[in-house]
Amino acid sequence: MFCKNMDNLKNITKTTLSKEWARLDRIDYDYQFKNGEWKRLSRECYNRGNGAAILLYNVKKQTVILTKQFRMPAYENNKNEGMSIEACAGAIDNNDKPLETIIRETEEEVGYKISNAQQVLTAYTSPGALTEKMFLFIAEYNESMKVSKGGGLESEDEDIEILELPFSKAIELVKNEEIIDAKTIMLLQYAQINELLIPV
Repeated sequence: MFCKNMDNLKNITKTTLSKEWARLDRIDYDYQFKNGEWKRLSRECYNRGNGAAILLYNVKKQTVILTKQFRMPAYENNKNEGMSIEACAGAIDNNDKPLETIIRETEEEVGYKISNAQQVLTAYTSPGALTEKMFLFIAEYNESMKVSKGGGLESEDEDIEILELPFSKAIELVKNEEIIDAKTIMLLQYAQINELLIPV
């Protein structure tokens, strides 16, 4: 494995800068570089917990279920990118398992009740700034699983549009940079590489 014991890291101190929706910490630490020199470094670290996301796909119809919703950080970065097309996803609460989370989020956000899903990837989306690790799932869906209109929870101020798209269209949206959410791109490319949506 490429990982190693962190013998080149010591004297870690943490200062909480903000604790609103999530926690922002300043972490100071001593780090030893390859040349043997030790330096005192400081980084800000945003801790919002871990998350789970899922790509729902239908082999017969050659379609996928995605969502569209407003994302303020994306809007802040580029006013034309505030509306984000994404895989269904949610934060993992307390002691919930990733699978439990994604089964719940699937019903809340897109209105499909699934009984199981396959975890295919795990990834940090921005390890230089966020502690968040995403657990990425896939599951097949069909119309018999539709139990509600979805759209998210009003109590969480969610306003989610549900998109059922041909898989080829979703891949085109990635190529055209209309889908620019990392977890969604990873899941769509996983489906493409593993030929999940080749008609049987």
